[in-house]
Amino acid sequence: MEIDPRRLRVLLAVARTGGVLAAADELGITPSAVSQQLNKLEDETGHALVVRTPKGSLLTPAGLAIAEAGEEIERALSVALARLERGATVEGIVRVGGFTSFVRTVVIPRLPEWRNQYPQLQIHIVEDDFPVLMRLLRQRQLDAIVIELDSTTAEQRSLAGGMIEEPLLDEPWKLVVPSGALLSTENIDLGRLPLPWLGAEPSAANVSVLGRLSRSAGAQTETVHQYQDTLTALALVAAGEGVAIVPTLALTGVVQDGVDVLDIPGLGTRRIVLRRFDRRRPTSLPVDTVARLLRESAAAFDTRSA
Repeated sequence: MEIDPRRLRVLLAVARTGGVLAAADELGITPSAVSQQLNKLEDETGHALVVRTPKGSLLTPAGLAIAEAGEEIERALSVALARLERGATVEGIVRVGGFTSFVRTVVIPRLPEWRNQYPQLQIHIVEDDFPVLMRLLRQRQLDAIVIELDSTTAEQRSLAGGMIEEPLLDEPWKLVVPSGALLSTENIDLGRLPLPWLGAEPSAANVSVLGRLSRSAGAQTETVHQYQDTLTALALVAAGEGVAIVPTLALTGVVQDGVDVLDIPGLGTRRIVLRRFDRRRPTSLPVDTVARLLRESAAAFDTRSA
């Protein structure tokens, strides 16, 4: 079996975007070219790799195996690029947007180290909510943004043309309740909690979790109040105003007086990704360097100890 590794990029694009049209847009080629490359790759492997459905394209088990090999190649190239960077001057300004808990926990503590490692590279941080970050990215006022998604519902959305995503971290959602509010923390019925749910800012990923619970578990998810910062949610919970779903990362280094933080089966995980435009031109060393640094910092974060 001989496989042209250049075709793996096409398969990965289909896997990540969920369809031939979106993959073509991401790669800057025609949909027919994507289909041709997939057909040739299937001929080379001797297996069907993609199944087309009304909702998009899904990878077969063979397709997943080949895509995993493509991701390994990507990682190997990333390591090689990092080695090349050590002998090259990385300079310029990279503007990265992100949400509070990621910026506070994963990015800011590493800034001094990165500054020493790349003295001519400036990383400018913009902290804001998702709609503002997306607007700034589209206007090219940011080079990349770090965003949060509910991992269960993340597969149901598609990217805007020309955008790519790189996974950074998956972490558990937690249920936060007032201390002692539950007589037992076993077999919790999310539809029969003694207090109402607190409402998060509408673009926050935990809003998707509440919607998912309402649809799948039959939980009553009418909300009271509306918070943007996890500290506000914890204060409201401690005051007995309601219960909340928060991500593990947002609890790191935060005093949790007056609340119980619980792991509940079915809450799922929060997925954190780096989103940016594929410039369809030679690699931008400063932006790719920052992307690599963010991946490495996120990979070093242990959600189990948070």
